[in-house]
Amino acid sequence: MSDAALGPEADVSADATLRETDGHSPTIGRNPTIRSGTVVYADVEIGDRFATGHGALVREATTIGDDVLVGTHAVVDGQCTIGDEVTLQTGVYLPQHTTVGNRVFFGPHAVLTNDPYPLRTAADLAGPTVEDDVSVGANATILPDVTLGERAFVAANAVVTEDVPPETMAVGAPAVHEPLPDDLVGRNDK
Repeated sequence: MSDAALGPEADVSADATLRETDGHSPTIGRNPTIRSGTVVYADVEIGDRFATGHGALVREATTIGDDVLVGTHAVVDGQCTIGDEVTLQTGVYLPQHTTVGNRVFFGPHAVLTNDPYPLRTAADLAGPTVEDDVSVGANATILPDVTLGERAFVAANAVVTEDVPPETMAVGAPAVHEPLPDDLVGRNDK
């Protein structure tokens, strides 16, 4: 653990790593809970009541709001922006250049991608955009440069290859769009 700028009442495991680079440490707000094996890079800025599972990773140039959970073995791979009240369950992967709004939920092992042609040809990385109140089910895959509109719902195991309009459900592989069932309409509850 480094001398990171931590707020009061920090609960940081002795074997968590808050990296320091060139005299800079991560900035983390009030009342964080950072569990064993977690690594947070130096130039990361995190709000209040941040929590991690075990072995979480938050890489460089990332900004995270208040009341965010980065679950066990979840990876935020740098240069990401994450809003308030966001939950990344176990094993979630957010690639570089991902933008996540407020009150977003990612189920276990949801994977977002940013490289449209991995290793085949040079291409600009383009992370997905996930707007407010989106829910992404377990094992779903979101392809590069896709936008999930406000209050969209991505079903478990869906493979999302194109933008999902607001208040729409994406189901299947490749995902097709369907109207949201009545019981899923509205904001995500914390």
